[in-house]
Amino acid sequence: MGNPAVRRFGTLSLLSPVAHAVSQPSSSIEQAVGGVRCAAVSDLGMRRSTNQDAMAVSLAEGERQFRSGGHLFLVADGMGAHAAGELASQIAADNIPHAFRKNRELPPCEAISAAVQDANARIHAKGQNSVDFQGMGTTCSCLVLLEDGALAAHVGDSRVYRLRDGVFEQMTFDHSLVWEMAAAGQASEEQVPAYVPKNVITRSLGPHQTVKVDLEGPLPLAAGDRYLLCSDGLTGPLSPELIGMVLDALPPKDATQTLVDLANLLGGPDNITVMAVDVTDPDQLGDTDSCELPPDNKGGAAAEESTAMPSLIRNTLFAAVGCGGVAAFLASKSYLAAAAAIGAAALGLALWALIRWFAESAGFTPKSVRGKYGKGPYRRHQVRADADTIGTLAEIVRQLEDLEGQRQWHFDWKQIHDERAEAYAAISRGDFRGAVTAFSAAVRTLMKAVRDYREPPGDSSIDLNEG
Repeated sequence: MGNPAVRRFGTLSLLSPVAHAVSQPSSSIEQAVGGVRCAAVSDLGMRRSTNQDAMAVSLAEGERQFRSGGHLFLVADGMGAHAAGELASQIAADNIPHAFRKNRELPPCEAISAAVQDANARIHAKGQNSVDFQGMGTTCSCLVLLEDGALAAHVGDSRVYRLRDGVFEQMTFDHSLVWEMAAAGQASEEQVPAYVPKNVITRSLGPHQTVKVDLEGPLPLAAGDRYLLCSDGLTGPLSPELIGMVLDALPPKDATQTLVDLANLLGGPDNITVMAVDVTDPDQLGDTDSCELPPDNKGGAAAEESTAMPSLIRNTLFAAVGCGGVAAFLASKSYLAAAAAIGAAALGLALWALIRWFAESAGFTPKSVRGKYGKGPYRRHQVRADADTIGTLAEIVRQLEDLEGQRQWHFDWKQIHDERAEAYAAISRGDFRGAVTAFSAAVRTLMKAVRDYREPPGDSSIDLNEG
């Protein structure tokens, strides 16, 4: 099989024709409780025979458990020959949530760090006890949603991002040779010489008895925040701008599947795991009684807007009214000095709450606040779809349609043509979010057909490089 032709545009390399594709199994998660919902897909990719990625979701069972540990989300990317990498990532996914919940007497930052350290010890011991598993390891990126905010615990080059108001921020630092060299030289990774391999990681769970765990946050939560956890099978083929644009426009389930399909269309050289976590209402995160999935008919996190007054502001106004009542009572009893002091406090509280409410309603709230731990965010990207950025996705779909004439396909292209036409109609109206939705639907339609497709008996694969 020869090298596929590569078409360059922007920061992407689109393999045209598409890389070797097989009807591959994938696993998915979709869960929700009060104030949060998540969707995730883990896929084999186009070039691997086993999936060495793993993922886990541990939602708090009841308000008491939430207040002590919050909700936990995890993505791991294993490394090692044979089944070693697959085992390493699964040990992390199985043991970290359990150890984290067991350490409920510790502060969450210490509990998650200890849980990751425990998984490292288990993976290291397993590697030492078997020749087949020696040197095995895994990356691990965890997100914990707490009352105090979002906390990330991280080892390796899997990533945690936050999307807020069209700004896509990388909250974790890649423990890779390229990033370490860039940091040491105070340069960007694009300025690191091309001969430096991009897939060499400098820190992982398993190879050593101990490992340093990076903590980031906690970052304040806001309604509409969307977090993304992913392995480098996603960030290798796709640029952050494209990832963020899709995440910004689509609901979690469609966004995760579209991103996996795009990574596969652009070669799928590695396993791909993508997890989207939506904060729909920070005030309801402790309400874990209802597990019914909320309606999924809106766009991305930035589209989910609310005009309701946040609880902190509402409660502050209530406190101001209460202080005002106390001041009035004291004044009626001739305690004028005390009444004046409490009245001034009531006025100050009321003014602060009203100014904060008007500022948030007008969109003047800070876009990024650094937490107690870490130095994130490390990268920031504007990802709202517009006339300039929509071209990348449009070109991918155009090249998909070029595939139709390259061989005899046994599925109907009409739906793909219709979705592409719908996207261009949206562009003509200036509805770029709608265009992303339609282009993404075309991508999912094609990849579903590819996964469902079967060659005649004796050959179950589709070689899209042929022709």
